[in-house]
Amino acid sequence: MDNLQDAERRLQAAQLAGDVSVLDQLLDDRLIFTFGGDVYTKGDDLELHRTRAQVITKLLEEDLTVLVDGHTGVTWFLGVVEGTVHGTPFSARMRYTRTWLHDNVHGWRIIAAHAGTTT
Repeated sequence: MDNLQDAERRLQAAQLAGDVSVLDQLLDDRLIFTFGGDVYTKGDDLELHRTRAQVITKLLEEDLTVLVDGHTGVTWFLGVVEGTVHGTPFSARMRYTRTWLHDNVHGWRIIAAHAGTTT
């Protein structure tokens, strides 16, 4: 079974590069992502990157915890994320919790994620 920490790092690299192809591989089609009171789908996320409406210019991991139990995994990321959303700059210290599923066809894919800002 592929290493979940490696999958998380591939995700971070794809986010930073705006690599929609890799993001498409790492996000399950059923993905639900919550941020604040908003809910997003895989399509929403890919569209932000595809159209460059969201551009990440810095992604600095401070801490990463990984838990794997069978074909399910969870990652907890803490770090600084900077970039622009619809042309407006942002910089935030973020905490992400991502739930991953593993299968022999796709490897690790995110099925659910939640993000919030922290100090």
